[in-house]
Amino acid sequence: MGPPLYHLSDLALPSYQGDRWQHSHFYMEFFEIKGAVQDSNPRYHCQDPPTRPLEPLSPSQIGDEGASSLGSALAKCINLSNLKLYLKNNQIGDEGASNLGSALAKCINLSNLTLFLGNNQIGDEGASNLGSALAKCINLSNLTLFLGENQIGDEGASSLGSALAKCINLSNLTLYLKQKQFICFGL
Repeated sequence: MGPPLYHLSDLALPSYQGDRWQHSHFYMEFFEIKGAVQDSNPRYHCQDPPTRPLEPLSPSQIGDEGASSLGSALAKCINLSNLKLYLKNNQIGDEGASNLGSALAKCINLSNLTLFLGNNQIGDEGASNLGSALAKCINLSNLTLFLGENQIGDEGASSLGSALAKCINLSNLTLYLKQKQFICFGL
């Protein structure tokens, strides 16, 4: 019959995870998301132990509300140390990117993070806030951030770079900012 189904908000319930998440990896796979109307109540299923990173089954319409809800659920996974989120080709804007970043900053043991947020609607404000939030991940040592094909301009790219420079334990950074317009900034 497959893995059990949960609403995103159910992931933090004590009946599912005890007092706190017990594993260092977190795995979710999108299940039957059919457009933005599902954004406020997407369904996911969890598999334990993880066998592969989060990867969408089909293009989704996850927006700011869905990204924020996902972040809220992940913020409760305090033992999380490795996370890969594939959220490309969605409708995530500044608010969703900002809230997702703020929530990830609460994952105090997070050391390896890969975020695929390409082809969304993230602008300067979202990129800046995401960078500022990730700078608060004090144990973050490896960061791969794909933000290509968004609406990030010079100001957002510069703010993102300045914020990520404050990641005190960051030893490996891969940053992908391919945009439709040319970005000029100095590092």
